[in-house]
Amino acid sequence: MIIDKKALFSDIATRARSPAGLGQLFGHLPNPDPILRARGQAISVYRQLRAEPLVGSSIRRRKSAVKCLERGLDAGQAPAHVLRFIEQTLAQWDMNRIIGELLEAAFFGYQPAELSWAKDGRHLVVTDVVGKPPEWFTFDTENRLRFQAPQSGLAGELLPPRKFVVATQDATFDNPYGFADLSLCFWPVTFKKAGWSFWMRFSEKYGTPWVVGYHPRSQDQAHISPLLHSLEQMVQDAVAVIPDDSSIEFKEPATKGASSRLYKDLIEMARSEITIALLGQNQTTEAETNHASAQAGLEVAADIRDGDAVMVMSAVNQILRWLVELNFGDVPAPVWRLWEQETIDEVQAKRDLSLAQTAGFFSAQYYQREYGLQPGDLLMESEPKATAPSAPALTFAEEQTKTASDAQAQLDRALDSLMKNGTLDNTLQPLLIPLFDAVKSGISPGELRGKLAALYPEMQADALQETLARVMFVANVWGRLHANTQ
Repeated sequence: MIIDKKALFSDIATRARSPAGLGQLFGHLPNPDPILRARGQAISVYRQLRAEPLVGSSIRRRKSAVKCLERGLDAGQAPAHVLRFIEQTLAQWDMNRIIGELLEAAFFGYQPAELSWAKDGRHLVVTDVVGKPPEWFTFDTENRLRFQAPQSGLAGELLPPRKFVVATQDATFDNPYGFADLSLCFWPVTFKKAGWSFWMRFSEKYGTPWVVGYHPRSQDQAHISPLLHSLEQMVQDAVAVIPDDSSIEFKEPATKGASSRLYKDLIEMARSEITIALLGQNQTTEAETNHASAQAGLEVAADIRDGDAVMVMSAVNQILRWLVELNFGDVPAPVWRLWEQETIDEVQAKRDLSLAQTAGFFSAQYYQREYGLQPGDLLMESEPKATAPSAPALTFAEEQTKTASDAQAQLDRALDSLMKNGTLDNTLQPLLIPLFDAVKSGISPGELRGKLAALYPEMQADALQETLARVMFVANVWGRLHANTQ
C-alpha cells in the first residue's frame, strides 16, 4: 500500500469542512454554553449569580484555597542570569490579585488577561497582568481570541501576539471558551430564589391567625367596607373599632408543617447542588454533617483546588516563556509553581535523626527531597570540607571497588557486633530451650517432629521478629544509600 505522506502534514477535520461550518458566519465562533444559547444571553448573566450568598462565599473559598498555597520558581535547566531576571520581574507583580483574576476562568470558562509591556534597559519586561471582563472577548473559527470593539463588527478585533494570555478551564478545540462552573449554578440559584419567594408568601399567609368579621345578612356594602377597614387595622396594629351589632373571630390556620417543609427541602436541595458544583462536595454546609464527613468534603475540595492551581500556573508560565524568548532567545525558562506545604511526618523525622546520629545515614539530597529544603539550607552543604591528605589517584573502577568493599566491611562489622553482644543469642535461647530439653530426654525423630509442632504455637517470637526486622532494615537502607553513591 502506498502512503501519501503529504496528507500527513495537513488538517482534514476542520471547521470549514465540518457540518457546523455553514453556521459560523464571518469567522465568529459563538459560545456553545447550553445555558447561554437557550436564553440568548451573554456570559455576563453569570456575573449576577455572584450576588447569591452561597455562590459568592464558595467563590471566595475556591480562590483563597489557591492563594494560600506555597509559590516559587523551579530553576530547572534555566541559566542563572535568566533565573535572576524572572525573579526580579515576578517581584514587581501583585501576585495575589493576579491569581484571583486568573481564577475567574474557573467560573466563566475563560479569563483573558492583558499584559503591560515596558522597556527596562535592554530588556522587555511585563510590569503588570490585568484580567479583563470575558464578555468583551470572543473566539474565531481558528480559536484565536478577539476583542469585541464596537467598530470591529461581529468577528471582533484580532489581538496582537503576546499581548493577552488566556486562562481556560477544560477548553477544547470544539469549545475554546472552556467550561464555566457557574453554568452549573444557574438553575439551582433560580429555584432557590423561587423557593424563598414562595416560602415568604406562605409564611405571610399562614403564619398569623385570620381575623373573620360577621355582619347581618341585610347589611349593604356601605356598612361592610368600614368593618373590613377596621379588621385590616386590627391585623396591623391589634386595635380596631367595630359597630356593636358586628362580631369578629380569630381562626388559627390548620397545621401546614408538611407544606412548609416542601419549600425548605427545595431550598436545601438547591444549596446542595450549588456547593457540589463549586466545591465538589456538600458536606461542610449541611446541618447534619459530622466532623468525619466534613473532613472528607475538604479532601474533595482539595482536588478542585489543585485543578485551579494548574490553570493559574499554565497562564503564568506562558508569560514567563514569552519573556525568556523575547529577551534571551531559545533557552530553557524557569517554571513557576504552586504547591501545598506538606506536613513533616514526626515518626519519619525521629527515625532519620536516630539513624543520622548513630550511622551517619542520608545525604543532603535526601533531606532536600523529604523535607522540602532548598540548596544551601543545610550546614553539610555550606561548611567547608576538610582536605584529606593527598593519595595516589585511583581509576573509576578502582574507586567503585573500594567503595563497595568499604561499605560491605562496615555492614559486616555492624552485624558481627549484633551477634557478639548476645542480642541475637538472648532472643533465640528462650525459644529453643523446650526443644533442647525434649532432645535430651531421648525423644525419637518422629515424636520430635510432633513435639516441635506442639511447641511452635507457644513460642514467643516477638523479640526475634523485632531483631530480625532491624537487621533487615539496616541492610536495606545501607544498600540503597550505597547504590545511590555509585
